[in-house]
Amino acid sequence: MDYTVIRSTRRTMALEITRDAQVVVRAPHRAANSEIERFVTAHQGWIEAHLAKRQAYLEAHPPLTEVEIETLRSKAKAYLPGRVSYWAQRMGVKPTGIHITSARTRFGSCSGKNSISFSLYLMQFPAEAIDYVVVHELAHIRHKNHSPAFYAEVAKYLPDYKRRQAMLRP
Repeated sequence: MDYTVIRSTRRTMALEITRDAQVVVRAPHRAANSEIERFVTAHQGWIEAHLAKRQAYLEAHPPLTEVEIETLRSKAKAYLPGRVSYWAQRMGVKPTGIHITSARTRFGSCSGKNSISFSLYLMQFPAEAIDYVVVHELAHIRHKNHSPAFYAEVAKYLPDYKRRQAMLRP
């Protein structure tokens, strides 16, 4: 099995399957190569299962071209402000701004000054999932954390938020 070793000042070893389906072993500087090999062998089942899952995801979602990315950006700019306006009015909150980013690891964020950002990649999901992200970020205007009160706020407007949230997972 091919894998990359990244050594650092950490104390334990860890495995990672990257976005592009590569296996990375994070290891302490002092770890012997034989110890790393044993670690990888011991976790062979986990690695194979997660690699297969990631490779299936990559086959179902091939990388986008620049034209496709710009199309998503245009859709986001046209669609999301209307959804934010709709939900903000229902929730009684006011974001200070809306931004579209090309973030890959998070679909939305809310700054401390209540400016909301959305990833253009959010536009690849159903409208129900998009509305969940919009409500989630607007709820951060009232609750700057993921406390039970925060999720109660989200549930007040989207009682089925867990189902919608699950749509966003690979």
